[in-house]
Amino acid sequence: MSAGSCTETTRSTCPYCGVGCGVLVNKQQDGSVEVKGDPDHPANFGRLCSKGMALGETLDMEGRLLFPKVHGQRKSWDEALDLVANTFARTIAEHGPDSVAFYGSGQMLTEDYYVANKLMKGFMGTANIDSNSRLCMASSVAGHKIAFGSDTVPGTYEDLEQADLVVLVGSNAAWCHPVLFQRILAAKASRPSLKLVVIDPRQSASTQHADMHLQVRPDGDSALFAGLLDYLSKNNFLDQGYISAHTQDFGLALTAAKSWGAEAIEAVCGLETEELEGFYKLFARTEKVVTLYSQGVNQSSSGTAKVGAILNCHLATGRIGRVGMGPFSLTGQPNAMGGREVGALANMLAAHMSIEDESHRQTVSDFWETDRLAFETGLKAVEMFDAVASGEIKAIWIMATSPVDSMPNGDLVETALKNCEFVVTSDILGDTDTLRHAHVALPSLGWGEKSGTVTNSERRISRQRAFLSEPEEARADWWQLAQVGQRMGFEDAFSFDNPVQIFREHAALSGYQNNGERDFDISAYDDVSEGAYEALTPFQWPRTREPARNKERFFSDGGFFHKNGRARFVQIEPQTLGEATHNYAFTLNTGRIRDQWHTMTRTGKSARLSAHLGEPFAEIHPEDALALGIRHANLVEVSNGLGKILVRALITSRQSKGEVFVPMHWSDQFASNARVDRLVPPKTDGTSGQPAFKNVGVKLRPYVGALYGFVVSRKKPELIDLDYWVVSRCEGGWSAEFAHTHRPANITERLQDLFKDSAPNQSGARPELVSMVNDGSGLATHAGFQEETLLGAAFMADRPVGVSRGWARGLLGFRFHNSMSRHGVLAGLPSNGSVEPGALICSCMNVGVNQIALAIEQGASSLDQVAAATNAGTGCGSCRGDILRIIEDLQVVAAQ
Repeated sequence: MSAGSCTETTRSTCPYCGVGCGVLVNKQQDGSVEVKGDPDHPANFGRLCSKGMALGETLDMEGRLLFPKVHGQRKSWDEALDLVANTFARTIAEHGPDSVAFYGSGQMLTEDYYVANKLMKGFMGTANIDSNSRLCMASSVAGHKIAFGSDTVPGTYEDLEQADLVVLVGSNAAWCHPVLFQRILAAKASRPSLKLVVIDPRQSASTQHADMHLQVRPDGDSALFAGLLDYLSKNNFLDQGYISAHTQDFGLALTAAKSWGAEAIEAVCGLETEELEGFYKLFARTEKVVTLYSQGVNQSSSGTAKVGAILNCHLATGRIGRVGMGPFSLTGQPNAMGGREVGALANMLAAHMSIEDESHRQTVSDFWETDRLAFETGLKAVEMFDAVASGEIKAIWIMATSPVDSMPNGDLVETALKNCEFVVTSDILGDTDTLRHAHVALPSLGWGEKSGTVTNSERRISRQRAFLSEPEEARADWWQLAQVGQRMGFEDAFSFDNPVQIFREHAALSGYQNNGERDFDISAYDDVSEGAYEALTPFQWPRTREPARNKERFFSDGGFFHKNGRARFVQIEPQTLGEATHNYAFTLNTGRIRDQWHTMTRTGKSARLSAHLGEPFAEIHPEDALALGIRHANLVEVSNGLGKILVRALITSRQSKGEVFVPMHWSDQFASNARVDRLVPPKTDGTSGQPAFKNVGVKLRPYVGALYGFVVSRKKPELIDLDYWVVSRCEGGWSAEFAHTHRPANITERLQDLFKDSAPNQSGARPELVSMVNDGSGLATHAGFQEETLLGAAFMADRPVGVSRGWARGLLGFRFHNSMSRHGVLAGLPSNGSVEPGALICSCMNVGVNQIALAIEQGASSLDQVAAATNAGTGCGSCRGDILRIIEDLQVVAAQ
């Protein structure tokens, strides 16, 4: 067997979004890992997005936390765990159970989540356990519970393919849930009558494929769907039989919807009458409708109302729980749903039970055999960190997330943790913006090392399996939690030796005293053997021992989980535009981009993923940019009363005037000042507690620097004292952008040191430095070589440097055989005759914009023809919207 050949295949689940794609992992004998889509997994049938395809490139030990630390010093597990257990116990004894808290993550496995919830709510006696799922899914949970009596997703992914109309609300699914979006596009290609409507303030990769794009104003969704309910009533499209038999409060909801009035709806939505009527007619006259919604709906101070407005329209037409129809919440994280199942939010108990329900509290207390169960809702995420800031919470354990980066008002969160008496973090990395404030840092297992289950957006439970050994002293999250529980005196309750024991208990609780009154029930697995658990194939819940209670869809014939079995309509009261437009000239919207994930701790390791959009940016409409004196690729300061960030201007008509979009991914590990959530005020939905990340008031101004530069280097550049810097991976090393208000006296020497400090190679050759200054352009270039290898190159000027980034990022992989080729580096552009790929469009196939443009110039005029010429769009397909836009733009130019 050759050195790089495959040794075995492991079936697992992707650790990114809530689509929950199955993967086949092949560990090679040389240590590398190949990841492919699992053709047998019912979530993706072999498809993967660009992030999933690059998973093998993100598995390394660089930056890993590999042993426990206390106050920055290495300690044994016994020392660290004793300190955590004793400190939490002492704090509870002195200040009460609500003086401690736990903050978790949708990156945790269900088994980890279960033990955390049991420890905090069941035995520490506090419901101060919340999750970063509060930031993405809480309004959906609240809306489901109000309407259905339970947090139930009624449908399945198959419904998206069976529908005749898919309405995508507040989601750029082409980038954020690309595999699911490709399933929709594949269905649309085979059945062109399927229509796609996208409701979003921005033009995006998703809108490129839409039959109709409603460019609604931020937070205009409630008005839009209230108007739809009124339209359905006035035009006799209601299902009166369903309403009468299975629901209540319809009259109240309809009265509230009518009270909006047409003019108010148009004003709040920012849409013309013709646009609204076109959508309303399409929805009304199409029976098989699926409404997909995500963060643009949830991340709002009115998120629960938005969810309710969508659910109202489906309940009023009886379009729920049947093939090809229903409301569908797209989950953000790989196990946000699993966390909800085990009660990892402050207002929930395990197995979809409610902490506010006395009978549910008794059920859980009896099952766990505890008299310490928390009896009231704990602090939700924003409240929790406010309580840390005020000193009310004196000890907090943070697991698998970095709230300094992801929470609103991030600077307050950081100050709160800095001043907190006791902070514990469990993470795989040794340097994050949150971990730097930890008194105790515990090394966790990462994807590929840990074993357990996750649940995707369609209620499908899948296994994540370990295919890598546990590195050094890193340990599973559930083990850390169980050890602390035992050391606090709860040995019997936390005597878990492996994940299957936890899964059995989780399954048993779901069926305990549950005769169909609760939706979540997987009690068929309450005695699963270790072998059966290891071989577990993906399944949807509920999964009980009574086949008649196992169903793929909910609510087609009622059966809601309120005590009277009826769904409840929600009154959506009229509202005004958000406060952001009152105090600031611009409305900020934050979100994800295609090839990065959360704070880039995983995706930031991949050169391929970093090549797509390598810098944090602000999308600005051309007219706004012109008025402010901001040109394309200038730097721009985005600010409000909470703080300011510095990002690259991306001027595009895809953005609405008066609005700006900035991605959420860049932390202090990758950029000087790009943590956008520091600008988000701690304004939350009054019901769900979910923060409003999509409607933030800001102002913009251009940044004027005296020094600009770009670097490629085998060593990671250290530029921390400059106003602006961004580092990202490239093949063989790093690239960096930088700028400063003046030219530091030693900047040339510092950059040259990146190359000079390299050790001589085996032949004893030392680095050779070459430099060039172009008096005409002001560009100064310095490069270092070791024989035929480029160690790095730095390009500097008094304005943004005109360097071909795509070409320069590939230089570290070239061989330079003579002085002419070496001096060619100094020009900052490829030599004559070379085809420079340009900005990366297709990460899967490494195809740039210039290559696509050349194919179009040579006659390719469709997606399929561009794909045939370049291979672009033949991988995950999430770049196909971008390719369409390039085709359209170039065709317009050619026609002029």
